[in-house]
Amino acid sequence: MTTVAEAWTLISERVPARPVETVAIDDAVDRILAERILAERDQPPFDRVTMDGIAVSSAAWAVGRRSFSIAAVQAAGQAATTCPSGDACIRVMTGAVRPEGTDAVIPIERLRIDGDIAHVDDEATVEPGRFIHAQGSDRREADVVLEPGERIGPAEIAVLASAGRARVATTRPAAVAVISTGDELVAVDAPEIAPHQIRSSNDLAVAASLRRAHLADCSRTTLPDDPDVILESVEALHAENDILILSGGVSMGEFDFVPAVLEQLRAEVVFHRIEQKPGKPMWFGLSGEGKPIFALPGNPVSTLLCMTRYVVPVLRQASGLRPTPPEYARLSADVTGPKHLTYFVPVLLGWSDDGIEFAEPRPTNTSGDFSSLAATDGFIELGSGVGTHPAGTIGRIFRW
Repeated sequence: MTTVAEAWTLISERVPARPVETVAIDDAVDRILAERILAERDQPPFDRVTMDGIAVSSAAWAVGRRSFSIAAVQAAGQAATTCPSGDACIRVMTGAVRPEGTDAVIPIERLRIDGDIAHVDDEATVEPGRFIHAQGSDRREADVVLEPGERIGPAEIAVLASAGRARVATTRPAAVAVISTGDELVAVDAPEIAPHQIRSSNDLAVAASLRRAHLADCSRTTLPDDPDVILESVEALHAENDILILSGGVSMGEFDFVPAVLEQLRAEVVFHRIEQKPGKPMWFGLSGEGKPIFALPGNPVSTLLCMTRYVVPVLRQASGLRPTPPEYARLSADVTGPKHLTYFVPVLLGWSDDGIEFAEPRPTNTSGDFSSLAATDGFIELGSGVGTHPAGTIGRIFRW
């Protein structure tokens, strides 16, 4: 069998980087940025007033002036006016350009307006640059404002807009076919279900993992345990998609047809079976055209765990998404598992009074006990070679 570390290396080396496409800024949300963005102009592009009030010369204030004649009004979006003298001021609004001949703003809360005269509270603080956002103090023209690998969210959209980027290069999401196999499966909305059947949940859980990661566009297909049907359907879905993710039929039972079907499709087996629990039967390979194929165990816990441990992380890597540091936590209680396998244990995460992250073990009843996962945050990875992992053991966390 392949170790967990080896499995990840084999997968990460073989899943290719996603191609880049240019999209309109409105369509870029949750995409991964694929180019460096430079500031179009200084940010802010002018000395920007940050409070409603009056713009004055701080030198006039320094020599004792406390009343100023209002020479003009300067609103946001208007070209800069000029203050005619030290005993005058310009009425300004938030966002306005700093008027020429002024270097400080006195907020409206410190003023009493009497006709065309502004009287200033003696307690006001007036100094050069007060309530003025200086030109270029955030970024200078041609400074880097966004790097490739950023996920584009509201803040990034604002930065792109300020840089005049109506279109932007992004990573194209993968087209993924999610395929569940099993005669026992019926649709979630089927009006009737026999005692020997179950509702298909793995395909929905896999699709939810992909959609939550915003890295793929996926379709869902459910197939019976019929090798001819599986072969025909997988062949057609392979032609239409970039990646295949199968769930079920991958172990060593009489009705586990998936490995043989993939062999008929000339798929290269990279590995089959990993030294881990749950999820040991996982299969990974490449089609004859080099498209990644993941065949995951059919038990729901195993399926979701393999998605979280391998598939979603490698799609993040292939998209060019900037890596995040791994997360670790301490076990809050002893855990006993298989000595010779890496053990993945669902956990509920929390923090101690001194700020240390801890993981409360929530082992499932079996690898079919997916109901227990709903109350967990993810799982902790516990290394092989140890039968009992005592409380305080540090392990890597993978969040659902």
